Amino acid sequence: MTAHRKLIRPSIKKVKESQGQPSEMPMQPITPSAATSPMLASRRKQVPAEQTNAESFYYLKQMQTKTNMVFILQDGEQIRGYIEWYDRHCLKVNRHKEPNLMIMKHCIKYMYKQEEEVKSHRRRKRTTETETPAPKKPKAP
Repeated sequence: MTAHRKLIRPSIKKVKESQGQPSEMPMQPITPSAATSPMLASRRKQVPAEQTNAESFYYLKQMQTKTNMVFILQDGEQIRGYIEWYDRHCLKVNRHKEPNLMIMKHCIKYMYKQEEEVKSHRRRKRTTETETPAPKKPKAP
């Protein structure tokens, strides 16, 4: 035989009245049905949004500044130009002294800003110059 124990503590209403403060809202006892209220739902982790709009933000920023980009396609081909417009499935790329292209997004392996290519190329040159050993002196006969 198990006895159910009830937790005995003063209600918020009684505590506020004893402090001289009027109670603003009557408290309700916590019941199992109240435990599944929206209060508990707000404590749960929210499911991440399906669309973050990060892709749109990136494309718009590059379009406004007309940033020169390098597009590496799935087959290894490189295309250089800036993004004129985009939609859900493709990008329109304007190229200097070459025809403009419409590239399907699924054909793009990755892309980067052309200015980043120049910076990384400079870094490579500096490291190769400092890492190359001094030329060996020929031995005297």
